[in-house]
Amino acid sequence: MDAQTCLQKMKLAGTLALATVDTDGSPQIRCVSAVHYEPDAIYFFTARGKEMVRQLEADGRIQTMVHTRFNEMIRMSGTATPAAEAEQAKWIDTIFAEQPYLANVYPGDTREIGIVFEVRDITLDYFNLGVHPIERAVFSLDKAPVKARGYRIDPNACIGCGTCLARCPQKCIAAGDAYRIEPEHCLHCGACFENCPAGAVERL
Repeated sequence: MDAQTCLQKMKLAGTLALATVDTDGSPQIRCVSAVHYEPDAIYFFTARGKEMVRQLEADGRIQTMVHTRFNEMIRMSGTATPAAEAEQAKWIDTIFAEQPYLANVYPGDTREIGIVFEVRDITLDYFNLGVHPIERAVFSLDKAPVKARGYRIDPNACIGCGTCLARCPQKCIAAGDAYRIEPEHCLHCGACFENCPAGAVERL
């Protein structure tokens, strides 16, 4: 799995349930299907009068989740800002060409009420529950920082008892003098954290 494959899977899913942040700091979710994908960015069309536009102008953070029929989940996080004014017409034409149904929603020149947002600083969390052990990975587009998540075992505190491995649903902990969590298969369930008698498991 890689970032571009994740984007292709998102594209195949079609409609995105896009979450923004309102002026009270609460999450707001709506469906967005007028989307165009580039290798390092995503563009989407909406109408300028919508509440979502005001939310994005105040706080551009967005997030969406795609679930495939293979029990894969892809979570995209990023920052949305209006595309450059000089490129608005280009992106609107591109999105309308790729999504012909939009001509029914905004016929003729009524599309001029629209605005295209560009999503950058994208991170993609991939999570596959359809295999055993499960698979997970985090990818970055456009040099977005990737924050470590889940748990780790402090090798200096580990007593090598194996309790963590015994309690792990995915058995994704490698044995040794100091045990080690395999992050690419970890559920982040916290069983190792809750059961370690030495307190050697740390939350990242």
